[in-house]
Amino acid sequence: MQVPLRAIGVFHAVARTGSVTRAAHELGVTPSAVSQQVQALEISLGTALIGKAGRNVVLTEAGERYFEMIRGEVERITEATQRIRGFRSVTTLTVRATPSLATKWLLPRLAGFIDAHPEIELRLDGTNEPTAFQKENVDVEIRHGTGQWPGLVAEGLVEERFLPVCSPALAAAGSLAAEDLPRFRLIHSVKSQVQWPYWFTCAGVTPAERLRRLFFDRTHMAIDAAVGGLGIALESDLMMWAEKRDGRLICPIAEPPRITLVTQWATCPPDHLRHSKVKLFFDWLRRERDNWLATRDASL
Repeated sequence: MQVPLRAIGVFHAVARTGSVTRAAHELGVTPSAVSQQVQALEISLGTALIGKAGRNVVLTEAGERYFEMIRGEVERITEATQRIRGFRSVTTLTVRATPSLATKWLLPRLAGFIDAHPEIELRLDGTNEPTAFQKENVDVEIRHGTGQWPGLVAEGLVEERFLPVCSPALAAAGSLAAEDLPRFRLIHSVKSQVQWPYWFTCAGVTPAERLRRLFFDRTHMAIDAAVGGLGIALESDLMMWAEKRDGRLICPIAEPPRITLVTQWATCPPDHLRHSKVKLFFDWLRRERDNWLATRDASL
């Protein structure tokens, strides 16, 4: 005969509480239903498990032995059930971004999203490799590029401004002309969409001498190198907002050419936008973008 698993749980509650009534209240059923389940278990086992003692119940010798044998297992099952219920109540949102954007712009702002949405467990992956959404468990990617990715929604984060910057120990703000820059070591972010040759063209300068160059394949490394006085970097104000705000980086050029470009895009497959967690993240990202723009424009 098959053992009635539900009846085992009911018997465990009766034995633990010492009362059919208390067990029924705990389980959210009637006392009659509890008694029926215990009787079904006794028939299955071929022995009596409980007896009456006034309003309470007492375990028979067989009942006591059986309770001791199942007690640990039932409690482990109960604990596992409670844990999985708690796990299912938490929604995981996986966001992928380049290491530079994740470090320089996202991380300083994430506390606001986390505090506003405690039901969402955030996972942030930092990588330059584009996401294969059909194969990887990623909800949203903030991707560096042109915004042209067939099959994906791509919303530009912000129009960035690209400026030469350096430590104030290297040169004072506005103290140099564009033609002065070839005298300094120039820091290159090799994956940036705005490079020094283009900047010199926009500035109307043709360097007459071989440039001293320092290359980095990560924007955040180039920014940190400029803060450290290693040279002059050409970077996006989106990435170096904190360093400029704190005065650790300044623009040494009196009148730099205006170069703007959208290089960071919030992307995902269109069907991801049906998920509330993704919509919440997009909404939060827009608010943070607008706040940052307002702060940037107010400082000009």
